[in-house]
Amino acid sequence: MSGATTRSKNKKPRHGDVSDNSSAILRKIHLTGEVTEDDIDQLYMIWKPVCQGCRINLKDSPNCFCGLVPPVNGHRKSGLWQKTSEIVTILGPDPADEFRCPNDSPAGLTNLGATCYANSILQCLYMNTTFRNGLFSLEPDILKQYPVLDQLSRLFSQLFFRNKAFIDSAPFIKTLDLDNEVQQDSHEFLTLLLSLLERCLLSSNIPKARTLVQDLFRGSLSHVTCCSTCGKDSAASSKIEDFYELELNIKDFKNLNESLDDYLSTEELSGENQYFCESCGCRVDATRCIKLQTLPVVLNFQLKRYVFLPKTTTKKKVVSNFSFPKLLEMGQRLCSSQADVLMYDLSAILIHKGTAVNSGHYVAHIKDELSGLWWKFDDEHVSMLGIHPFGEGSSSSCAGADSDGNGPSGDASQILPPDSSTADNLEAYSSPDAYMLMYHRRNASDNLGWHLKGELNGGVYKELLPTYLFEEINKLNQLHENACKDYQLKKQTHLMEVKERQNEVRTILSLAPVNSTKDLYFWISTDWLRQWAESLKPTQINNIMLQCSHQRVPLSKLGVMKRISDRAWEKLFLKYGGGPTLTGSDCCIDCLKELAKTVVSTEGYKEQRAGMQKLAAEALNGQFVEGDLFFVSRNWLVQWLRRKNADTPCAADADPTAQLVCPHGRLLPEQVPGAKRVLVPECLWLFILENAQRVKADDTSGYVAFSLGSEICAVCSLKQSEVALSENQLREAKMKQRQNHEQLYLGKGVTVSPGCKYYMLPSSWLSKWRSYLAVSGKTASSSPEPGSLEIIMDSLKCQKHSRLLLRPFDLIQRRGELVQKISSTDGLVAIAESDWRLLCEEWLVPEDRGIIAEVDLVVGSSQTNAFGVQMDASNEQPSSEVEPLKPIIRTVPEVCEDCIGERESCELMQKLNYCNEDICVHFVRGKEPPKSILAASGAIFERDRRTSKRSRRASNGGSMNFKVSGFTSIYQLKLMIWESFGNTYETYLADLSIRLRSVDL
Repeated sequence: MSGATTRSKNKKPRHGDVSDNSSAILRKIHLTGEVTEDDIDQLYMIWKPVCQGCRINLKDSPNCFCGLVPPVNGHRKSGLWQKTSEIVTILGPDPADEFRCPNDSPAGLTNLGATCYANSILQCLYMNTTFRNGLFSLEPDILKQYPVLDQLSRLFSQLFFRNKAFIDSAPFIKTLDLDNEVQQDSHEFLTLLLSLLERCLLSSNIPKARTLVQDLFRGSLSHVTCCSTCGKDSAASSKIEDFYELELNIKDFKNLNESLDDYLSTEELSGENQYFCESCGCRVDATRCIKLQTLPVVLNFQLKRYVFLPKTTTKKKVVSNFSFPKLLEMGQRLCSSQADVLMYDLSAILIHKGTAVNSGHYVAHIKDELSGLWWKFDDEHVSMLGIHPFGEGSSSSCAGADSDGNGPSGDASQILPPDSSTADNLEAYSSPDAYMLMYHRRNASDNLGWHLKGELNGGVYKELLPTYLFEEINKLNQLHENACKDYQLKKQTHLMEVKERQNEVRTILSLAPVNSTKDLYFWISTDWLRQWAESLKPTQINNIMLQCSHQRVPLSKLGVMKRISDRAWEKLFLKYGGGPTLTGSDCCIDCLKELAKTVVSTEGYKEQRAGMQKLAAEALNGQFVEGDLFFVSRNWLVQWLRRKNADTPCAADADPTAQLVCPHGRLLPEQVPGAKRVLVPECLWLFILENAQRVKADDTSGYVAFSLGSEICAVCSLKQSEVALSENQLREAKMKQRQNHEQLYLGKGVTVSPGCKYYMLPSSWLSKWRSYLAVSGKTASSSPEPGSLEIIMDSLKCQKHSRLLLRPFDLIQRRGELVQKISSTDGLVAIAESDWRLLCEEWLVPEDRGIIAEVDLVVGSSQTNAFGVQMDASNEQPSSEVEPLKPIIRTVPEVCEDCIGERESCELMQKLNYCNEDICVHFVRGKEPPKSILAASGAIFERDRRTSKRSRRASNGGSMNFKVSGFTSIYQLKLMIWESFGNTYETYLADLSIRLRSVDL
């Protein structure tokens, strides 16, 4: 078949082909009342050929089975036809993926959320064979007594002997009671862990196990202070202190040797820092330094990557490159000369990825003591790096620095060639993220007496592990192997079932097409056929949705069913059951006749409506025709004309005169809102009336006939006249008030003069009064009144003392005149006496209910009186004899200070007794906040308000929302702010001590 033929076959039928043919058949059925087999073949599309090659499943063809299954070697995203790798996901993860491969490679540790810092330290301790074997040698009683030792030995034994690629660290982390979601510092974790292990191991009866931590990690040093005058050391210089790591400064230093020189450098004590020498009996110049007494087997260097910035009170990570040698000679750095050199090999590098202080990721690069190969431990993922700690000739995946060592720009950890900057021209490495370095002293294992036996031979693991641990882990390995075998068996069975189902679907679909219209066929639901073709375990056949009320197949279900052969139906029915069984003879004749009647009626309605729409348009334009005329609602007729694609009458065709009928069942006056009407010819009215009766036969109130001579309801006409009269009177009253109070209506303030009497009104009532007068015209009655003025005036006086509950307005002097000061809050406003008298007449208020205000001038020297009256100093003449006069406001009745004070106290207590309110704190870099933040502080905070990307990019350091209550102290708020912006209370104390020292200086 050619491409052109296929494309034309898949096109949708145009209007006039199938639709017109079906309409003609339905009209014939309506006229004759008979349905032939040929009519059924045409209407149910049985005549259509079997579809071959189309890409979609056609709904208007019961013989199209395309698209139910993908093409050969094709796949789908879900269901039976997925790829093999996706189908087996229903079985869960494959345990074989967790096998350690090869068997001699190290295993990883699971990250429980934010436990990478602990995983990296645990791997460093595990890869130390001396520490590991010493832990394995502990007595079972000691392990039972101390859960930390027990869980650590179990964890190490699983890392050593389990056949899984990664081990679950949850039991050990839970024993330490660590929060899985909180990132900690790996150096602090190592310090605390070694201290805990040291205390627990003291209970062991094995001497070397009892001092395992001290023998491996403990060294000693002394802080020596020497008098420059007498040359004697201080008494405290002889005190020996233990250390488990050396904390080195790396800022402004390029390599490890420079940092060690700085750590052991001599400090001059002079000036204000002079030392009090007991031998000399006075403060003298002196020197102070650190001297290394003994060095441990495992020498840990903690690189101070985080520095405190006093200006911003934050910590910052130093991301400059720092180099360290492969071999480190430490004998020359001891205070006492050693006969032999102390050579240390680099054994582990702890790396912190990321530039933030309180976040990031820890990774460990550790060298295997037996093979000499380096491994990268990244939680569950362990990869071999080779003979170099950062891979062959390049770095690992840690974040690096640029060429100047000032910031991150990729992987910058590198291997440096030997040069004069490294001791004895030894090989060195460089990294911008190295956080801790571990060096192992050469030939130290033999001195400790821990001899490894059997580790090179995988067949004698039992000699290394305790018996009970060996048996326990051997059982776990066997369970894992059995789980892998079970998974493979389930996988094979599942794939075989899928293959059988796919073959079944393709076989039955090949038998489904019916080649002749005379052959026996069955109807089946397309939805069930689709889910059967895509599901591994289909449900039983469900054809219930295909049946009409006569328990047969109506023509309306043609798009949701398919026509299949008797052989295909027999196979499906025997295997899946269900039903009901619907053959070709089950086409519903009654539904076809009803449909034919509806189609004929629809065609007649559409033709008749098209002619009536022209008459309706002419009626709306006022073009009358001869004959009887009837009223219909104008709004209804406009909506009726706008409706398109109307095949049959609907609810919108009802109630053509509902808006014209008054409560008395007569014609409403046209002046009533919504009662506009249009005269239509009798033929159009009869068409409208017929359709309204079809839609709403029970309720005749919506299509009462009103001819041109219908009388208007006398009662409604009288009522409408009264309403119109009252609205006219209301408009006139509003106009009169605007004229009587022109200045007050326009909101112009009254000039206040001493000796004159004024009246005061609430500004809130005046605002409502102006809004009430502003609405005029036909909507004058729609605006609400401002409220009873008499009640408002009475509410301004306290019931206990009958005095004023509000303080009078403030005065300011402007251009030599006293005027009221505009207030943003609700208060009292002065009006003229004439305005008050007119308002009393208009709103029926007794004049004695008013509040009187008078301005008096009194002698005083203050420029601002107690009521906030501000005097302009430029208008006053200085005089040493006559004191200036200041205006004060006297009210009748007087101001009740007792009630006002009590009310303000209650309001203040309500404001202070808040709970769980939001405040927004902005972190500003600089002395003064930006104008944008100052402007936003005065606005109302919206919780879910979106901000533009530009404003988010222009942030001045970030902001944070806090929930506070009235009992939250300033100290608590400070701690909340510090913790939320990434600072700690210790940082705050450090910054405070720096400030206090600067104050003392």
